Amino acid sequence: MIRGLHHISISTNNFDRLLHFYRDLIGLPFAVSYDWDSGNAVADKVVGLQDSAVKTALLRAGNTFVEIFQYTHPVGNDPIPSRRACDAGLTHICFDVIDVDGEYERLLAEGVEFHTPPVDVGGTVRTTYGRDPDGNIFELQEVTQSGLALDLKNVVPELETQIIK
Repeated sequence: MIRGLHHISISTNNFDRLLHFYRDLIGLPFAVSYDWDSGNAVADKVVGLQDSAVKTALLRAGNTFVEIFQYTHPVGNDPIPSRRACDAGLTHICFDVIDVDGEYERLLAEGVEFHTPPVDVGGTVRTTYGRDPDGNIFELQEVTQSGLALDLKNVVPELETQIIK
């Protein structure tokens, strides 16, 4: 039985840069790290690689986690910084926020690239897409109408007391 989403993993070739973005700029607190060195047969079996070695950070994101993952062996391909949202693969990671305009301005001041300032969508949410340093798309979304099924407060009632930043 699936209970819910545990984490979203983002692979990078620049661990420190992506960790800085999600931990320090987005504001996700560090939870745990579980690096491994080459020669870990169990890890190799799970990830389908030989002699894999990784650096990791699991960051708390309200009701789930964001995992930053860098393979130090084998080294992965470089990211595609301008990958379009319509291309196959993970399209974006969405952060539920309070005051999307304030978060947009705060991150914009830090040099974060956005597709557009926040916009109203159907009177139910205000949202915008941005890019992390590897070019992955993230969304900042504020639910503006109460009682909607997509409002995380309906899934995690105590969420109001779990504000990240």
